Amino acid sequence: MTPREDQNRRLLRARDAMDRDYASELDIPSLARVALMSPAHFSRQFTATFGETPHRYLQRRRIERAMTLLRDHDRSVTEVALAVGYDSLGTFSRTFRRVTGRTPSDFRDEAPIAAPGCVVTRWTRPSSFGEAPQPPRP
Repeated sequence: MTPREDQNRRLLRARDAMDRDYASELDIPSLARVALMSPAHFSRQFTATFGETPHRYLQRRRIERAMTLLRDHDRSVTEVALAVGYDSLGTFSRTFRRVTGRTPSDFRDEAPIAAPGCVVTRWTRPSSFGEAPQPPRP
């Protein structure tokens, strides 16, 4: 295995931890330990490899999960915010609006899209906040 492959594997391990434990308190030092890197090196390499900072990636994952929970209509917006790892309803609402362009309540009130779940997920997937560098064109 090349050093680059090893590094990518370790970064994927940290990203998998974020996907699995998105609602937990995750910080750069703990994620860097999962990837067996220093915090500064981890942040730089994660951003270079995945096109967004670890913090933005985690925010996007939390908002994606919140979107799913809000579609079900069986929990309040506050319960959804807490379930996806936000301690503050205000921070959750502000982040949700910045990512999706709608408030959580507006998102919930919209009529459901009549399409297969995989299509709905793709259509409504949050962007990377427009900060991820675009891959070079061949």
